[in-house]
Parts: sequence; structure tokens; C-alpha cells
Amino acid sequence: MDTGFWISSAAIAALLVLSAFFSGSETALTAASRGKLRSRADRGDRGSERALSITEDNERLIGSVLLGNNLVNILAASLATALFTRLFGDSGVALATLVMTLLVLIFAEVLPKTYAITRPEDAAAKASGPISIVILVFAPIVAAVRVITRGLLSLFGVKTDPDSHILAVREEIMGAIALGHSEGAVEKEDRDRLLGALDLGDRAVEEIMLHRSQIEMIDASAPAIEVLEQILASPHTRLPVYRDEPENIIGVIHAKDLSRAMYMAQAEGKPIEEFDVLQVAMKPYFIPETTTLDDQMRQFLRRHTHFALVVDEYGSLEGLITLEDILEEIVGEITDEFDNQTELEIERAPDGNFLVDGAVTIRDINRANDWNLPDDEANTIAGLVIHEAQMIPNEGQVFSFHGFRFEVMKRDGNRVAMLKIRPL
Repeated sequence: MDTGFWISSAAIAALLVLSAFFSGSETALTAASRGKLRSRADRGDRGSERALSITEDNERLIGSVLLGNNLVNILAASLATALFTRLFGDSGVALATLVMTLLVLIFAEVLPKTYAITRPEDAAAKASGPISIVILVFAPIVAAVRVITRGLLSLFGVKTDPDSHILAVREEIMGAIALGHSEGAVEKEDRDRLLGALDLGDRAVEEIMLHRSQIEMIDASAPAIEVLEQILASPHTRLPVYRDEPENIIGVIHAKDLSRAMYMAQAEGKPIEEFDVLQVAMKPYFIPETTTLDDQMRQFLRRHTHFALVVDEYGSLEGLITLEDILEEIVGEITDEFDNQTELEIERAPDGNFLVDGAVTIRDINRANDWNLPDDEANTIAGLVIHEAQMIPNEGQVFSFHGFRFEVMKRDGNRVAMLKIRPL
């Protein structure tokens, strides 16, 4: 054991330390939450700010770290082989392989990665300084490796995008919320509100609008006193006004505007019979049925209005939507003392079956019962049954699909009014 032995041993130990650093840094920088790093950086943590910067390009980061890790591992293995061969002869190769495998596995892989995965943000912040220097030094080699790698992947039709993680932030948040709920850390109500807010950009107004068959309207030719009685008896504060036919909407009347105007007319001694309700009607606001809920909520806030009429591509009336409808997709059903107190749309029977109104949306029943019925082809539960059955079913017919049993309990004309649903 001369001086050369101790120099080689010290070099191997130093290389193992470097290998541990590269392995831990790779795990920390890839496992660290960018949201937590951003929060720490906003509080003045320079290490977290550097970590955010170098993780912008994951391909460059991983290439530099792997290059450094492989260099030190190969060099350490070569030195160990030479050292053990000098000490033990030909059997030194096998012995060096065994010893280095154990040392690298324990001290250069498992140990640093376990620490890094336990405290990823702290480890990433500490490693960001040295790793940024490594990235700078290895930049030319990594650039050449990147070109070769992308060329080989393109031969198999694989396209690489180092910025793809930016587009996946929303999916990552949704997955974290769902995982937190499944593990008991997030309450169901909180999960529904958070996911409801995130879903607004993917959902169109046609999915939640009140269908035209359920819209209460005012006939422009009706006497003013009848219009007043109708609007005072209605639970709604705004009602659309039509002329000749319901498709021809010419305005929207607010109950407060009509009451105030008719009171002033009476105070001035004007005959109520001569009062023109259209003088207090607001101009109707039409929107296409494909507008997303996120965009429509912004439009409501910008225009300072809460009421819009939905039309299809041909300009025909499809329904109406209010700001309250959009908010209900986030916070759940909003009711007040003026809403009609109807029976529950989803009612669980003692036998475990669910009695569901056919007009209930698939999204609502999924949220209420934690189901996963698809809503790609239909918005309501009745629409789903009709789509899957490829017909308008009769009362008493039973269908099984998507892991559920559907029985038609009531049919109103061509509308499936009531269903009995049971998970299979």
C-alpha cells in the first residue's frame, strides 16, 4: 500500500462524492415543485430562483447532469479496476466490479436520491449553484448530444418539446387535487370547487344553459298589467320579451325596472293600459353556444350584465345562461327564498338505487356521487341513455353500460323524465 494506492483510493472516494452529488441533484431538480420554488423565490431565496431558471429546459439539465454523472462513474470504475488488478491480479476485475457496484448503489445512488426526494425544494436550491456551472461547462457537448438524440427520436416519429411541462401545469394541479381527495387531505366540497373553476375553460355554455323549452318569456303584445303580474309572480328577475313567436326575442325586462317605471307612470297620472313595457326593455345580448364558460364569465364582468341568450350557428335560440349558472359550476347549487323549492333531482332510494330526473346533467350526477359517466356525447343523463340506446326508450326498458344499470321510470312525450340508476 504505497503512495499510489492512497492517491487512487482518495480519487475514487472523491469521484463517488461527485457521483452522489449528480444523482441527488438530478432527483431534486426534477422532483421539486415549481410552484413551491416560485413561492420561495418570491420570498427572496436566490437558490430557488436559480433552480427555477435551470429547470426551464429539462432536456439541457438532464443532459448535463447525466454527462457529469457518467464521467465520474466510469472514471471511478476504471481507477478501481486498475487498483484492484494491481493488488489481486486477474481476480481484481471481478472484485472491483462487486465493490464498486455496492459503493455506487449505496452511496452514489440510493442515499443521495432518498435525501433529495425527501426534501426536493431544499436540495434543489442548494444544488442549483454548482449545477448551473456544470450546465455552462458542458453546454457544447450537451448541444451536440441533443441534436443526435432528437435526430434518432425523429426517425421513430417522436417529437420532443422541452417546454411541454408548461402546458401540463393545469393537468398537474387537477391531478394533485384529485389525489389529495383520494388520500383524505382534500374535502369533497373543496375538490369540486377547485376542479369546477379549472374546468371553466374546457366547457361551453351549451352544456349548462337553460334550454329554450324551459325559458319563461313575456309576450310583447300582452297588456302592461298582465306583464307586471307575470314578472312579479316569476322567481326570475329578468325575463326575455318576444314578438309574434318565441324565437323572435326583442328585449329583456328587469323586474325592478318595470316596477319602477309603472309606479312613476301611475304617480304621474298616466293610464296603466297605455304603458309600453318595451320602453324599459334592455337590448338582448346574444352569444354563440360554443362560447367557453371562462370567456363568458369575463364577458359578463366586462359588460356589467348577468344575462345572455344562447343561439346556434344558424342564429336560432337555443337557451339562456346567467352569471349565476356559471358560478354554480364552481360553488354548487345557489338558491334563495324566491327559488321554487322543487323535489331533489337526485334521490337515493332505500334499496340503493338512485332516482334521477332525466334533465340532470352528467357532470352534476358525477360530482354528487363520485361517478365517472362520460359526458362527451351528451350533457344530460337522459341524453346519455338515448345516445347509448340509439333510440328513445319506453317506460320500463332497462339498459346496462359504463358499469351502471339504467331503467326508464317515466317518459313525458319524447323526453325521458325519470331514470332509476344503479351501479353494477
